[in-house]
Amino acid sequence: MPSDRARLYHQVLAGYVQAGVAPHYVDIAMALGWPTDHARTVLHEVVGMGLPLWLHPGTDLIASFAPFSSLPTLYRISVDGALHGYAQCGLESLAVSWLFPDREVRVDSLCPDCGEAISVAMRGGEMISITPDDVVAHINVPVSKWRGQYPLA
Repeated sequence: MPSDRARLYHQVLAGYVQAGVAPHYVDIAMALGWPTDHARTVLHEVVGMGLPLWLHPGTDLIASFAPFSSLPTLYRISVDGALHGYAQCGLESLAVSWLFPDREVRVDSLCPDCGEAISVAMRGGEMISITPDDVVAHINVPVSKWRGQYPLA
């Protein structure tokens, strides 16, 4: 049987897939049949593992959980043409497609440098369109500094 951390991790991603936003730890507890204090404790354990996910400062609210963000970002996700929330960052947005098998996932953004529209459509992890066709990705923050600055990527 998967560990409680793995079960919580899966439940958070399932919440994003279902609703486009992260579930509250009380919702996680109800879905997994746990006491609410256990879900809150396990959530903090998972966040403390150093993965690209974090809580809103001073709360138990999930702010971001790779590849999704509960806060608006430049990376708008649509699934089969319907808005479905936000990606954590441009590179993480490419992972969203894997969570929606056989569905079209589109990420629409603006270049943070020049404001040009960028759009990527994927199905099953494969890119099916990209505009502009010469787009590249760049992160101006060293990997060693991502923790604490990741929302800016």
